[in-house]
Amino acid sequence: MATAPRPRTTTRDPEELAHRLTVWLGTRLPGAKAVGVTVPASNGLSSETLLFDIEHPEPPLRSCALRLAADPSAYTVFPVYDMVRQYRTMEVVGRFSDLPVPKVQWLEEDPGPLGAPFFVMERVQGRVPPDVMPYTYEGNWLHAASDTEREHLETATVGLLAHLHDQVPVREAAFLELPGEGDALRRHVTAQRAYYDWVVDGLARSPLIEQAFDRLEQLWPPDPGPPVLNWGDARIGNVIYDGFDPVAVLDWEMAALAPREVDLGWTVYLHRFFQDLTVAFGQRGLPGFLRRDRVEARYARLTGHTPRDMDFFTLYAALRHAVVMLRIAYRQAFFGEVDLPADPDTLILHHGSLRAMVQGSYWD
Repeated sequence: MATAPRPRTTTRDPEELAHRLTVWLGTRLPGAKAVGVTVPASNGLSSETLLFDIEHPEPPLRSCALRLAADPSAYTVFPVYDMVRQYRTMEVVGRFSDLPVPKVQWLEEDPGPLGAPFFVMERVQGRVPPDVMPYTYEGNWLHAASDTEREHLETATVGLLAHLHDQVPVREAAFLELPGEGDALRRHVTAQRAYYDWVVDGLARSPLIEQAFDRLEQLWPPDPGPPVLNWGDARIGNVIYDGFDPVAVLDWEMAALAPREVDLGWTVYLHRFFQDLTVAFGQRGLPGFLRRDRVEARYARLTGHTPRDMDFFTLYAALRHAVVMLRIAYRQAFFGEVDLPADPDTLILHHGSLRAMVQGSYWD
């Protein structure tokens, strides 16, 4: 889908990690060994994942997944990796909602054992819609599914957002409140602006991203509504499915208190990102899947809340994704994987759709 190589997902030695993990595990569960330690091929570009089993007569968990903060020396995607925050978020969501969140077992705040803080949770079996090549491309289980099966998955996935937003009391997630002045939406956008400034510090700025920030101000909702606990990276690529039913909701590092529409805009746009790329490369994709109007209608039926100002929130999602993509591109350049072009906007794969959103023509 792109001429640049796939960005590296780790700079760590898997064998060394496996040895150090076994040593650490013995301090938490004497006599236990970590066996079958693997780094999944689908490992993300942010926090890293290790999969392993525990060899012990009475382990609290048999199959485990470990989330490890990014190596701080490896040109990280985000400036901070707060594993305590992620651990607490998953614990709260698991305690106050019926979302299938993997059980969290251990939190290690000391970077000594593995080089960075981490936590261990139960490993859930199932399948995940792929990002590479994306599920909108032919040749994967979701693309090959029937319309009825995909509709079932879509309904269940929108239900995850509805239940999360309605069931988790905001007071229990108060630790996710972002710093700054103004309401939750203003704080969220301010944090994104600070993240963008960090990404371009000493590097070329993106005129398109800055135009998108300006456009947000013009579209600012008159009443953003009260905040709820937002998943943050609310997309089907962060869900494990058994058949077409969600059995594990993953990746909570972007969780925050924000209006409901922040999650909804991300869900809608991240699918459109893959769909647009697929069409650009000559395939039909999945045009009827996760359509904005259907997501909004399903959410309204489940919650009684009709999503508002979605032009703003889908633009905001595309803008946030653009900042992440710019950082990943600069990371690739740091490792010598790509050469930087004269126009930094071309580093953003969806620069065409983001520009159309800024101009107000994308959803026409």
